[in-house]
Amino acid sequence: MHRPILCLLLAGVLAAPTSIAAQRGRTTTRKPAPKPVPKTEPADVACPEQLGTGLKTKLLFCFVLAGREPSEGVIVRLPPHSQATVTFDLHNRHTYSEEEIRAGRGYARYTAVIGVLTMTGTLLGRGAVQTEFRNARDLYDRITGGAGPGGTKAVAPLGREQVSVEVPAGVDQISLLGELLESTTSFGREVATPGRPVAIVSNVQVSYLPAPVKKR
Repeated sequence: MHRPILCLLLAGVLAAPTSIAAQRGRTTTRKPAPKPVPKTEPADVACPEQLGTGLKTKLLFCFVLAGREPSEGVIVRLPPHSQATVTFDLHNRHTYSEEEIRAGRGYARYTAVIGVLTMTGTLLGRGAVQTEFRNARDLYDRITGGAGPGGTKAVAPLGREQVSVEVPAGVDQISLLGELLESTTSFGREVATPGRPVAIVSNVQVSYLPAPVKKR
């Protein structure tokens, strides 16, 4: 064998272990798993008493009734989740009257508080809304399907407070139930009694991470 060729072969043999060792010593950096992104969607809501659909917002408005049993409230059904947050808009309930405004008796003031409970009665949170009414511009929306101007109802949502409540895993239903109402109108002072509307709720949404699929 020619000497130059022999030298080249020996150099290759000597270099091979170094190359293999270098490859073995090389580390690969794994990319972290992407964080799960919560799903947000309209919640499945069962209203004990509906007010109707908003003329402007096109949302469904629900009365929140005063009571003690979660089954008497606005029921929100949740998909299976490892964590979830329910949000909704809370409004006061106002009966609009042009005659009262023209007579100088249009002013009204409302404070409403509702509870968010599990179906076994565990309190998860509360929502409150306080508003004043002086004229039609104060109304949040008008409700279709009535005999008023433009086919609207006299009862309308007033003000808006967004409420957010975290719901533990394993809780598939919650209840929105009226706790407190204080109102001052031309008819005098009113407080909540069982079965009567305390507030109005709309735009109920649920943001959640789906529960992991159980392996058989």
